[in-house]
Amino acid sequence: MLTDGLRSALDRAQAQVNGLVLGKPHEVRLAFVALLSDGHLLIEDLPGLGKTTLAHALAATLGLEFQRVQFTSDLLPADVVGVSVFDPQARSFQFHPGPVFTQVLLADEINRAPPRTQSALLEAMAEHQVTVDGTTHALPDPFFVIATQNPVDLAGTYPLPDSQLDRFLLRLALGYPGEAAERDLLAGANRRDLIAQTLPILGSEDVIAARSAVNAVHASDALIGYVQALLARSRRHPGVRVGLSPRAGLALLRAARAYALLLGRAHVLPEDVQALFAPVAAHRLVADADAGHDGALAKAILHAVPVD
Repeated sequence: MLTDGLRSALDRAQAQVNGLVLGKPHEVRLAFVALLSDGHLLIEDLPGLGKTTLAHALAATLGLEFQRVQFTSDLLPADVVGVSVFDPQARSFQFHPGPVFTQVLLADEINRAPPRTQSALLEAMAEHQVTVDGTTHALPDPFFVIATQNPVDLAGTYPLPDSQLDRFLLRLALGYPGEAAERDLLAGANRRDLIAQTLPILGSEDVIAARSAVNAVHASDALIGYVQALLARSRRHPGVRVGLSPRAGLALLRAARAYALLLGRAHVLPEDVQALFAPVAAHRLVADADAGHDGALAKAILHAVPVD
């Protein structure tokens, strides 16, 4: 389990991010769940609602090495992972690492880049390594990708393929702020200036230790059976063309363990799974053309499976 010092640091880190991203405590907690689960985070919403602010606030609070890549239509894979350049003096190719060689990577507006560039992140996200010209290069530990994307019906976007979506542990949306939070935002200091003044609270060793503590959170046989029932229901639910895979079930359990840990528990409850089911499962479901939004399908699946 977490030491008292690390638990206090995690609480202060969440409080600091909440002070920068106003009125979104649940979404901030989900971001920390993705971090502690050794997963990656996809933030999808309209422009101007704080997606990049959340990513910058997380990076500043974590105190990890940070790089940001603005994904555009002319971005090439080498611009992300790096490139081998011939050195005439050494008479050999020398690898020049790209921005992916960092601990926290912000892939901003990832769906504005073409599919070939999007796929450059697949190996990095899945294996924490990059292969260039037949040579494999390990990425730093911890390695955490925060990607933002605009809704696919906006101009100039390329939908992420299912294989890429599956690499994201969680997908969340921020939505419009509440009235009080929006007033504080309008009347307060510039978020960019506040983030620039932010001091880190956590570090690499803290994140690694917290991830180890997540693995020790207990999930009972009954709870694992509940997760398995959700997976089975997703594969036969009306309107779902492709249901959830076993990897999705592992992701759900891992996220539920992290969620329980952040709430101060050493065991997972069905309520933890229910709170995380839509963020973990919705973007992994492949719906029929007339089945509606994947988030609504995820909620319908959750309501259709009773807790024993």
